[in-house]
Amino acid sequence: MKKRSKSFEIALSAIAAAFAAGFLMLGTLNPFLLATGYLVATFALMVPLSKDFVWGSVLAYLAAGLIALPLGLWKIIPYAVFFGLHPIVNYLQKKYVKRTPLKVLCLIAKAIWFDFAMWLSFYVLTSTSMAGMEFPPEIAQFIYYIIFLGGTVFFVVYDVMIFFCQRSADLAIRRIRR
Repeated sequence: MKKRSKSFEIALSAIAAAFAAGFLMLGTLNPFLLATGYLVATFALMVPLSKDFVWGSVLAYLAAGLIALPLGLWKIIPYAVFFGLHPIVNYLQKKYVKRTPLKVLCLIAKAIWFDFAMWLSFYVLTSTSMAGMEFPPEIAQFIYYIIFLGGTVFFVVYDVMIFFCQRSADLAIRRIRR
């Protein structure tokens, strides 16, 4: 197998960082596109991972966060604490964890990580001194149940779907010969 060049890794990671940063900035400008920005940034970070460029994906994660930071300082928090790191953690889990009990333990740890990341995001995004977003009072009253119960159930489905998305990205990027 031909050894991949560092310049190819840098170029692929730069393209991923540009897409991730662009959609993060678009999401910070339009509140309706905020969740879409997080998801597209997550998908963009899967591109370097498709060629086994872990450090390239880490650098793309950092670059996208830093580029989008001035435009949406507090709205980048969910990306920084969860959505940007999740595809990298999934890649490492898929590569190194082979036994089912460890996979279940990883799922539990990632679900706890997701719940606390969403709690932190809720706190930061609703704090008037930070982002100042508002939720209806009916939702704010039950937010801990929504985050810790509904979020855990949602995360299990989300995690499985992200594994499928990574597989699709692997198949699409495999066509690149480098």
